[in-house]
Amino acid sequence: MTAPGDGDREEVNDPSVEEPTESHIAEGDAPDVHEPEAQPDAAQADGGGAGAAEHTAASDELAVTQMELAERTADLQRLQAEFLNYKRRVERDRELLAQNAAYKVLTPVIEVLDTIDRAQEHGPLEGGFKAVADQLERVVGAQGLTRFGAPGDAFDPNLHEALSHLGTDADVTVQTVKVVAKAGYRMGDRVVRAAQVLVVDPED
Repeated sequence: MTAPGDGDREEVNDPSVEEPTESHIAEGDAPDVHEPEAQPDAAQADGGGAGAAEHTAASDELAVTQMELAERTADLQRLQAEFLNYKRRVERDRELLAQNAAYKVLTPVIEVLDTIDRAQEHGPLEGGFKAVADQLERVVGAQGLTRFGAPGDAFDPNLHEALSHLGTDADVTVQTVKVVAKAGYRMGDRVVRAAQVLVVDPED
């Protein structure tokens, strides 16, 4: 017998070898297919960087604005304090000028008041003299001139001028006004004229 030629070979179907079917592919036997990884979009990357830069710039601008606002607020508060101090100085100077003007006008009037006091030592005032004296005292009182100094007051060198010492007195514990020669006058806290007095000292 002659050997069959290559062209005469018959295909032998091996029942143990199965060709892949659609069911095998569905069950996961399909060959692995690697999909290409998505590459980042260059436009998106550039956009993210630009957004971060804009946010940083906005934050810096806000910080600068807040700093400038704080400086302007401090300047305004300082100017306000300076204005209030200036206003107080002006008011104080105005009051001082008014007191000085009144002081110059009323100082000569004190001599007239001394004359009225000496007249009252001889008895009550009467008639027109009393009316003039009362009116004069009202006028100077309205200008803020007040009198002080009375027997029994503790001697105060800021308010009294001691003309003489009359010795000691067992009834006093400090140097005391015994006699008022001339009343003192002041305007507010300012002494226009010190009271001229005679004083006594306490016994040792």
